[in-house]
Amino acid sequence: MNPDDCSTMMEVRSGVDALDAELVALLARRFGYMRAAARIKPERGHVRDEARKTAVIDNAVAAARAAGIPAEAIGAMWETLVEASIAYELAEWERRRA
Repeated sequence: MNPDDCSTMMEVRSGVDALDAELVALLARRFGYMRAAARIKPERGHVRDEARKTAVIDNAVAAARAAGIPAEAIGAMWETLVEASIAYELAEWERRRA
């Protein structure tokens, strides 16, 4: 359902819950790419790439601005997401080489 078509809080909450499930599925896919990166990167020091981190966050902030949603909040969320992704990738890198 389109948010603009909601007429009750039950519809709003149902829509939010459905989107949350989709977001978790997308995040699971994103973390799959982190597993792939851990497999591909030859050295532990290659896991953290500050230039890439900055680019990913900047892209998300620009997309948020273009979508008319709070860019500062999206930047903060992406900072957390990218740091969690790096931690996950590092753990995967170490697990694969243990």
